[in-house]
Amino acid sequence: MEKTQEIEFVLNGKRQRCRVQVRRNLVDFLRQDAGLTGAHIGCEHGVCGACNVRVDGVVVRGCLMLAVQIDGSVVDTVEGMTASGELSELQQAFVARNALQCGYCTPGMLMTAAELLARNPCPNRAAIRHALSGNYCRCTGYQAIVDAVEAAASKGGRHA
Repeated sequence: MEKTQEIEFVLNGKRQRCRVQVRRNLVDFLRQDAGLTGAHIGCEHGVCGACNVRVDGVVVRGCLMLAVQIDGSVVDTVEGMTASGELSELQQAFVARNALQCGYCTPGMLMTAAELLARNPCPNRAAIRHALSGNYCRCTGYQAIVDAVEAAASKGGRHA
C-alpha cells in the first residue's frame, strides 16, 4: 500500500485538508483528486509548461512538484484565476487574436503571462517572448500569443 500524508492548503481560495499519496505529483493530484483539469500533463519533465499552476504566488511546474509539498501553501489554478476574473483581459486577448488553437498549452500560457504582467505591467515583445520561452505551443507559432499578451498589457493586464 502506498504511503500517504495529510496536508492542509488553500486551493483557489478555499481551505482544503486531505490525505495524498506521498509520491503523487501536484498536477496528477489536481487533475485526478481535486477534479481540476485545466493544468495539463505534457512532457512530465518540466519542459513544456502545460502543467503550470501558481503556488504561493509563483508559477511552478505541477509535474515537478509533489502534492505533499503544497502543505501550508496557497495554490491557484487556471480555474480559480478564471473564476476570480484575474485572467479576463488575457483570455479576451487570446480569443481576439486567435492565440489559442488546440488549447492544450493555453492554461499554462495564461498562468505564465499573468505572472509576467504582475511583475511588469508593460513588457516589450522581447520580455514577453522571454517569459513565455518555457511554454511549448505546437499550433500557433507564438506570434499570436505574444500579440495577445501585448494587447492585454496595453489594456491593463490581468483585470477587467
